[in-house]
Amino acid sequence: MTAEEPGAYTIEAALDLIRDVPDFPEPGIVFKDIAPLLAHPAALAAVVRGLAAAGRDEQGLTAVTHVVGVESRGFLFGVPVAQALDVAFVPVRKPGKLPGEVHRVSYALEYGEEVLEVQTDALTAGDRVLVVDDVLATGGTLAASVDLVARCGAEVAGTVVLLELGFLDGRAALGDVGLTTLRRV
Repeated sequence: MTAEEPGAYTIEAALDLIRDVPDFPEPGIVFKDIAPLLAHPAALAAVVRGLAAAGRDEQGLTAVTHVVGVESRGFLFGVPVAQALDVAFVPVRKPGKLPGEVHRVSYALEYGEEVLEVQTDALTAGDRVLVVDDVLATGGTLAASVDLVARCGAEVAGTVVLLELGFLDGRAALGDVGLTTLRRV
């Protein structure tokens, strides 16, 4: 079996394709470049299967009603995860990108400050949500997304990321919210 054949990649092998880019977007930051992973369909499929598992129960049945993807790299994984689970996708976006009324949250990043928004009618009470993003660093982005889901009245069933930067302890920002990580570095 070659690396391009379906099923050729394990999650670990797929994640090995992610490369470090030092001093991007600012000096001292090591950016996790997912472009090499995205360039390999079988590797991407393995990662999507791994992420989608966080939205399933012990019997393998879908346990969520929605997947929330965080702009922008969370969209790349959130949409196929929602498809794999056969549930709706909801984008969490940067300010001014969504029409209509929005809930808005400001939060701190490891290299600055940001704001995220979600449409007020995107989720409702009774919805069970899996929040998907690529990297958990200080936890601000994921915690803000969890806050936005709660502001809509929905329940966060869990969060899932490709990579967790363990040395930054972003997990602490999530409190009691469940976190699944495909790789901790």
